[in-house]
Amino acid sequence: MARSKHRSLPAEPVTVRIEGADSSGFGNATVDGRSLRVHGALDGELVTFRYTMMRRDRAEGVVVEVLEASPDRVVVACPQFGTCGGCSLQHQSRAAQVRDKQRSLFSLLAQHGAGEPARELPPLLDESSWGYRRKARLGVKYVPKKGRVLVGFRERGSGFICETSHCPVLDPAIGERLLPLAGMIERLSIRDRIPQIEVAIDDHHCLLVFRLLAEATAEDLALIAEFCRQHRLIPYLQSGGEETIQPLTGEPRELYYRLPAQQLKFRFNPTDFTQVNSGLNRLMVGRALELLALDRSDRVLDLFCGLGNFTLPMAQIAGRVTAVEGDAGLVQRAKENARLNRIGNVSYHAADLYAGVGNEPWLRQSYDKVLLDPPRSGAWELLPWLAASGATGVVYVSCNPETLARDAAELTGRFGFRLSAAGVMDMFPHTAHIESIALFER
Repeated sequence: MARSKHRSLPAEPVTVRIEGADSSGFGNATVDGRSLRVHGALDGELVTFRYTMMRRDRAEGVVVEVLEASPDRVVVACPQFGTCGGCSLQHQSRAAQVRDKQRSLFSLLAQHGAGEPARELPPLLDESSWGYRRKARLGVKYVPKKGRVLVGFRERGSGFICETSHCPVLDPAIGERLLPLAGMIERLSIRDRIPQIEVAIDDHHCLLVFRLLAEATAEDLALIAEFCRQHRLIPYLQSGGEETIQPLTGEPRELYYRLPAQQLKFRFNPTDFTQVNSGLNRLMVGRALELLALDRSDRVLDLFCGLGNFTLPMAQIAGRVTAVEGDAGLVQRAKENARLNRIGNVSYHAADLYAGVGNEPWLRQSYDKVLLDPPRSGAWELLPWLAASGATGVVYVSCNPETLARDAAELTGRFGFRLSAAGVMDMFPHTAHIESIALFER
């Protein structure tokens, strides 16, 4: 019989000196010839830890006790930290979090061959690192053995919902109401048929979309409506695809967010992609405009434009902006936002930017500047076209430093751009997520 690849884990905690750390909340060390990653440990600390995984050449564990603390260690703000998978860095000071994320970005750029940026942009931070999250998808689970409903994010490394009383990174409108929300759901006849709640918060309202896998009774609907009335929440129901989302009572509520510096406002639907951190988003738009250095002579292309978050601020300065997005619904709402803000020098196009750009009319134009804000998979498929577009400046907004570094190496090594500036933006404080921005010029 073949031996199992899984080794039995030592029962007792082990003491180790941490010899390095990464930006994902793990400290690194070597024990018995294995590379070790310890969740919750910081560089230089002496800790005891318990193994959670062991292989022939690598292992993972979790901190049991900190014997000698790093000066970067702080008291965590959430009792669920370490169990909940929503945050991984609350034990580290914010300054150290951002420092390590910046180092991680530059390390990846070097590893992929993009080199160092000519200018290191200072990390972009909003004033507060708590209560910032305006968009979230909360898991819901009825646990018969406990006779309780759990509402929150999933536990780290598992599919279980973390038992959560409150969440300090969520906007307080919902983050401080998770426990009473769970209590209300416990009273419903369909308590075991609500798998998730989508949260969408604008500048004035907190909207909850309850995903229903069974028909709610009149009593259920009355309980939801009354709870939301008491807590100033707006309930929506979703029984199928996004086309089934409807308000529980009254007419659909229009949601808006604003960019005060540009005097712009954007309407969005509850499930539309918007930046989760409104304060950082305002700073990010400002940085993108600064890097682009637009004037009235510029023709600009905005790829993955979404609702027009970058499009409309650029259009206020540039002569002409062409905006492209793969989601036809977002394109329609982007057009509506242009009309709402009385901006007429933008043309919008719906196109799958990963299907291979072909003979689309917007491709036959030339551009001076390009801004792109792709999803985590990056923009590899578009790089040859970017090189042929005639653009002298490209601002790349990234939610994945791995794909940014990969694409940066191609732009600088093959297509003649230089990496003029780069830096991180603290869009998701206390998490391992790294948002960054880079300027390429030629």
